[in-house]
Amino acid sequence: MNVQFRRYTDQAGITEDYAKVRAFFCRLGYKEYTYARWDWMTTHTYLDKSAIGCMGLWEENDEVVGITTIDGCLGQAFCMTLPTYEYLKKEMLIYSKHNLASKDKFEVTIDDRDDYFQKIAVELGFVATPNKEFDAVFHIGQTSTEYSLPEGFSIVSLKDRLDFYQYGRVLWKGFNHELDGEGEFVFNEEKRRAFEQELVRPNVDLNLKIAVVDPNGDFASYCGMWYDPKAGFAVVEPLATDPKYRKMGIGKAAVLEGIQRCAKRNAKIVFVGSSQQFYYNIGFRPYSTATQWKSKI
Repeated sequence: MNVQFRRYTDQAGITEDYAKVRAFFCRLGYKEYTYARWDWMTTHTYLDKSAIGCMGLWEENDEVVGITTIDGCLGQAFCMTLPTYEYLKKEMLIYSKHNLASKDKFEVTIDDRDDYFQKIAVELGFVATPNKEFDAVFHIGQTSTEYSLPEGFSIVSLKDRLDFYQYGRVLWKGFNHELDGEGEFVFNEEKRRAFEQELVRPNVDLNLKIAVVDPNGDFASYCGMWYDPKAGFAVVEPLATDPKYRKMGIGKAAVLEGIQRCAKRNAKIVFVGSSQQFYYNIGFRPYSTATQWKSKI
């Protein structure tokens, strides 16, 4: 094997390196970091663009076989390889510790089933923490995807109605920014451009971005679905519901509508990075866990 190392480009957005890494994640299949998580991070408004050039790539024959990536900002790393390149993980963890740490934090997320990588972490002086990530799975064809909406509510996709203000507004409300005292959603031209960059780009299928509309025409809930047949599975990311409309079944409707549309594209399974009871109630099942490890004090 002739594996070469280099850093990821320091240019954010849809670049040649973005495409190479995305192809790697599709080949890799389901792991604790998926192609959808990569897509979501790449143009997310909260991405620390100054940090992306710190990520490391391991390539063979001009194809990515391993990556150390962040999840939006420095401090938490993921070391991922194709199956026959796991021997790189020690080198990758050492690199990550020195290049992907924030000023006061460095943790690496390791699948709880990855005994090989856990042993490497222990050898390098890492210890598991109580902090975990959870993934759940929905098996299409085994669980009903039927749903109903309250009177006056309707379903649209962002292909039908690409409304950047409503998109930003429902995410702001749905992720409790107002409830947490951060004030009302403020929309401006900078945010409009950022949302356009997130949504109008390669590998975003606006037909799979689902909004539930309230009787006043506002987005009451939003579910972003991702599906790529090369990866073989769909992903829910993100889901947000306006607090005043929770416990009415509209978040369930948004997710199940997205799953129905993925099923029409021949998807068989759907993952979500969550252990919330909400997802279990609508048919998701616990699938896997990963733990954040840190250096011993």
